[in-house]
Amino acid sequence: MPLHNDKLLVHSWAPAPPGWLERVSARFPGLDVRWEQTPMGKDDLVAADTLPAEVKDGVTMICVFPPPSPEMMKHVRFVQLASAGSDRWLQHPSYLNPDVQFCSASGCHAPQIAEWVFGSWLSFTHHFQAYTEQQKAQDWRMRVDLPVKDGLGRRMGILGYGAIGRQCARLASAFGLEVYAFTNSPRLTPESRKHDGFTISGTGDPDGIIPAKWFSGGQVNEFLAQDLDVLVISTPLTSSTRGLIGAEQFKLMSKSKTFVSNIGRGPIIDTAALVEALETGLICGAALDVQDPEPLPAGHPLWTAPNVFISPHMSWSSTSITPRLAELLYQNLERLDKGEPLLNLIKKT
Repeated sequence: MPLHNDKLLVHSWAPAPPGWLERVSARFPGLDVRWEQTPMGKDDLVAADTLPAEVKDGVTMICVFPPPSPEMMKHVRFVQLASAGSDRWLQHPSYLNPDVQFCSASGCHAPQIAEWVFGSWLSFTHHFQAYTEQQKAQDWRMRVDLPVKDGLGRRMGILGYGAIGRQCARLASAFGLEVYAFTNSPRLTPESRKHDGFTISGTGDPDGIIPAKWFSGGQVNEFLAQDLDVLVISTPLTSSTRGLIGAEQFKLMSKSKTFVSNIGRGPIIDTAALVEALETGLICGAALDVQDPEPLPAGHPLWTAPNVFISPHMSWSSTSITPRLAELLYQNLERLDKGEPLLNLIKKT
């Protein structure tokens, strides 16, 4: 559907990339574009509802992070999310409206989140925290009592093989790890293993050729029982993935003392079972960019659990995130204008 008489609102923590607004105006002269920069609060972006009426009234297309009110969304027909997940929108009237198209930002976050996964894991395996404490104490001392297992020949399981999971696989392959992949639905053919979403050139595993083994659906326990050295959780939060990793699953990982990295969503893991797994040594450690609850309150047992690294849902952060999101949005505007299938279109059923 041509972009005539449409109004696009981009509500972001960062300014528009240089030349982007001019590029959009030249390509879509009938599109009214408003790029509004807003401050980041302690744990979220300020909502778009706070914008002046002349900015938000009549918006038909929107790119935001926190969901605006249903009233503000009443004329919106297209939503470009700034996040890879859509779990915050699941009960929103606009999301439940089959006439409103939603696209995720999958692919925009993959490089930096994969770096976070490997940075936190390498910090753990190479004992960076112990050496940081020695540096603070000005204690130059070799620590042969802190053994290091390098990555060559070890095994990484990736629970959720989308853009982020595929970039983790790419890095894992470079480090010499074997990769096993888990997907919600079976990927039995080479064609089904290809990635059809937004992909940054030179990243990921677009053809799905890296994993040595694939698992899906009801094979979660079988997947976790594969002597995984590292488990990366990068699957979306849905009714079927909420609480997917609990006490039973941690016991399956105890044989290989798996290191668990969660960059998906906190509720995918049963938090009480995670704390117990860390405290009893069922797993060797964990890196958590997401937690349940979130924000994680002071005094919560996760803060003091052994061998855990916690960050405040910031693995997505990168100076490149806004240019990537702007490019994805531009490509989807092109597709909307031409009536072509959208990139990262969310299947809401």
